[in-house]
Amino acid sequence: MKSKYRKPIRLKGYNYTGDGYYFITIVTKNRENLLSGKESLVEIELTDLVNKTQGLNVDYKVIMPNHIHLIFILHGSNLTLGEIVRRLKAKVSRNMGNMWQANYYEHVIRSDDALNKIREYIINNPMAEIIKFDQFYPEPINRHATTPNP
Repeated sequence: MKSKYRKPIRLKGYNYTGDGYYFITIVTKNRENLLSGKESLVEIELTDLVNKTQGLNVDYKVIMPNHIHLIFILHGSNLTLGEIVRRLKAKVSRNMGNMWQANYYEHVIRSDDALNKIREYIINNPMAEIIKFDQFYPEPINRHATTPNP
């Protein structure tokens, strides 16, 4: 029997409305190529969300056939990161049907070096291997360290 328990992937006690940069990956159900040919629709919905959401900007993005990579910048946001992702998924689903995995992946970007390497990863994503976050931070990760200035 498959367990319904999901391992928590968010930082316990972290303020996800806090100013900073956040690397987000949203994946389609069963990793199916549901976004092929629909990139412009996703782009329109993302632009609309940014325009309607105080304190939200997009730094980098790539829309792949079965997932989206984004770097969101929050600065004085009135919404949590989770609510922003939920709204994006809902906006796209309204036009294309429910097509997303239940969760999403996030990484709080904590240094300029990490930000630049994640941007590079996003640009090169069609050819990239799995991102190795431990290479971005020369010391053990302090999950509550300051993030790059938005």
